[in-house]
Amino acid sequence: MDDQNKNLILATALSFLVILVWFVLFPPEEPAVDPNAPAAVQMTDAATPPAAPAAVAAQPEVAPVPEAPRLAIDTPKLQGSISLLGGRIDDLSLKGYRVTQDPKSDLVRLLSPVGEEHAYYALYGWAPGGALQTGDVPDATTEWRVVSGSTLAPGQPVTLGWTNGKGLTFTRTLSVDEDYMFSITETVENAGTAPATLQPYGVVARHGRPTGLQNFYVLHEGVVGRSDGTLSEIKYDDLAELPVVEREGAQAEVTEAKTDGWLGFTDKYWMTTLIPEQGKPYTAVIKYNPTADIYQTETRQPAMTVAPGATAEVSSRLFAGAKEWETIRAYQNEDGIAGFIDSIDWGWFFFFTKPIFWLLHHLHGLIGNMGLAIMALTLVLKVLVLPLAYKSYVSMARMKELQPEMEALKERAGEDKTKLQKEMMQLYKDKKINPAAGCLPMLIQIPIFFSLYKVIFVTLELRHAPFIGWLTDLSAPDPSSLFNLFGLLPWAAPEPGSFLALGFIGALPILLGISMWLQQKLNPAPADPAQAMIFTWMPWVFMFMLGSFASGLVLYWITNNSITFIQQYLIMRSHGHKPDIFGNIRAGFAKKPKPAAPAKGKK
Repeated sequence: MDDQNKNLILATALSFLVILVWFVLFPPEEPAVDPNAPAAVQMTDAATPPAAPAAVAAQPEVAPVPEAPRLAIDTPKLQGSISLLGGRIDDLSLKGYRVTQDPKSDLVRLLSPVGEEHAYYALYGWAPGGALQTGDVPDATTEWRVVSGSTLAPGQPVTLGWTNGKGLTFTRTLSVDEDYMFSITETVENAGTAPATLQPYGVVARHGRPTGLQNFYVLHEGVVGRSDGTLSEIKYDDLAELPVVEREGAQAEVTEAKTDGWLGFTDKYWMTTLIPEQGKPYTAVIKYNPTADIYQTETRQPAMTVAPGATAEVSSRLFAGAKEWETIRAYQNEDGIAGFIDSIDWGWFFFFTKPIFWLLHHLHGLIGNMGLAIMALTLVLKVLVLPLAYKSYVSMARMKELQPEMEALKERAGEDKTKLQKEMMQLYKDKKINPAAGCLPMLIQIPIFFSLYKVIFVTLELRHAPFIGWLTDLSAPDPSSLFNLFGLLPWAAPEPGSFLALGFIGALPILLGISMWLQQKLNPAPADPAQAMIFTWMPWVFMFMLGSFASGLVLYWITNNSITFIQQYLIMRSHGHKPDIFGNIRAGFAKKPKPAAPAKGKK
């Protein structure tokens, strides 16, 4: 096999290796199932009540939940209802968000009652202690009555009441703000003759694993919480692996928090979170009941003893809504919910991701178009790393100036590689050139690229954000396609992620490939055939790899390539080297001479 064929095979193998590694690190999204689609109706079971505060463990209770009267919820951002059975907040839709970009599509439904597929709800109650029994305190099956109010709205709280017939009267007052925060105040009045010991709790329960999970390592979906300054994230797969805790009657993880925290479930864009009184101790419980297939988070505040004739009160909050950065940050900074901004999945590179999103958010506020904001963000990032990039490009330019001396060194050293290496390092030292400096822009670019990828993939602000023309959702892949000549032909483009979509990519990925290709043409092709082949294929390999990625990320990459092209061109010109771009392009299309045939009798 001749050297040219070997180089071709090597270059092809390396290209496929790059594709394989890329798709392992950044697998494309699964577009087939919309995680925000409304759930279908199907009968299912009730939630498991929490464990009692004393030594008695509550057993799983599986029973159908009957219909009960409801109170309406109506706020600028929420609509739904509360069931008087257990006082459950179990019917909630988000007014500002729809399942698709069609303005007539359904609102995103966050919470749904038992009796529907994948029921998801919050409820509050009291666990009995001392001489009290299960029926002596309100729980998931208590039928509350309305004491005051008819519709829960900002400035219009509602109050529910229940009496156990043994001297204990319970009231629950619910209020809601203009965003997504509910406040729950529980009061118990003891008109009996004996003290009553009981413990308040809050529960968020999910029946079955939610549909549309992306199972993507860059995105966390499952339990998210914080206790005493420590953030915890547990995926659904890991919840099913929790150890069995006998007292809980299920697989569970129990954490005793001393000062602050919150706990709940997060989806890609939405979240439901229990927030006990901050600054006070509480118990956080993460639980999975495999028999009923129910995932549950609980916050239990300390048990209290209410003396005869006395009244006790406890408060907590519930966040149920969209993970809007400004809203969640306000709850953290203004309402004292420590670390609440970390409920947004910033990832390992949070020290890059947070400031990048902050800058993108404010640029969007100034410009009013998310696509232009991404382009402006790219320009700002390139300016920030310009000093390092300048040194790198200068080093590359000076390395080119050394090529004649390098060739002379190779001739003098011959086959003595040690001597060649030593003299090359001495030459670099004499000329004050760092041969590794050319790698700096790429090393800096990797965490920035990954952080921006994370921002575009997980933050709500990019969802359904339009740019221009056909690019109406920067969080989704480019919907255009060569398959229908970018909309000129009367059939639809292939679904993103499908087999056809790999072959018929959109206009934006094609522009990406062209921008990478032009950037390469600033320099002549490498002399080594294998390297030349790799460089030839690389722009088009990346074009197909990024074809199924969010169009906002592709837009960033195109802008970055364009700015890099201009920077490198100007720096090379400033050092007396005029890039022959058109000559390099012509050379790339020129036919390569065939290698001479070996002489007869020689192999």
